Amino acid sequence: MEPIRLHYVSEKGEEADFEYYDADSFDELPYDRCKQTYGVCFCDDKLVIGFGGEKKSWGLIGGSVEEGETFEQTLRREIKEESNMEILNFLPIGYQKVTPLNCDEKPFYQLRYVCIVRPFGPFEIDLGDGMSEKGITEIKLINPDDSKQYFDWGAIGDRIGERALELKGRLENE
Repeated sequence: MEPIRLHYVSEKGEEADFEYYDADSFDELPYDRCKQTYGVCFCDDKLVIGFGGEKKSWGLIGGSVEEGETFEQTLRREIKEESNMEILNFLPIGYQKVTPLNCDEKPFYQLRYVCIVRPFGPFEIDLGDGMSEKGITEIKLINPDDSKQYFDWGAIGDRIGERALELKGRLENE
C-alpha cells in the first residue's frame, strides 16, 4: 500500500508533513525516533476516547515513550494512566512518519495499535506529569462510527480506523 500523505499547519503556524503506513510490526523503525504510542482501544464494542491535553480536544488514548521503555510498556502505561484501563490484547496498526518543516526537529514516528481493554475501576483524571492542563480530564466510550463527531483526522484517521476494525476481529478470536 502506498503511504497516505497529509500536510498539516497548526493554529500556531507550525507545519509538518505526515506519511502514514500500515505495519504489522515496528521492529524496522529506529527506536530513538519513535516518540509516541497511541491505542485505538475497544471496551466491548465501544471506542475509548479521552478529552484533554494541550489542545483541550478529544482523541485516542496514548502518549510519549519514556527513556528505556519498550513500545508495549509505553502503550500499557499510557492506557492505564489516561483511562484507568488494562490492555487484554493488542496488535500494531501502523505508524505515521512526521516531518516538521519550519524548525530544526528531525523526522519522528508515531505508532498506532488496536487494543482490547477493560477498566481497572472508575475513571480517574490523569494529571499528565502533575500538570492538569495537559492531562486527560474525561473519557467516553462511543460507537466507532461516531468518532468524527469528536475528531476528524482526514484520510490518515480514516485508514487507522478501518485497519483497527479489521484487526479487532482477529484480537477477539484469539
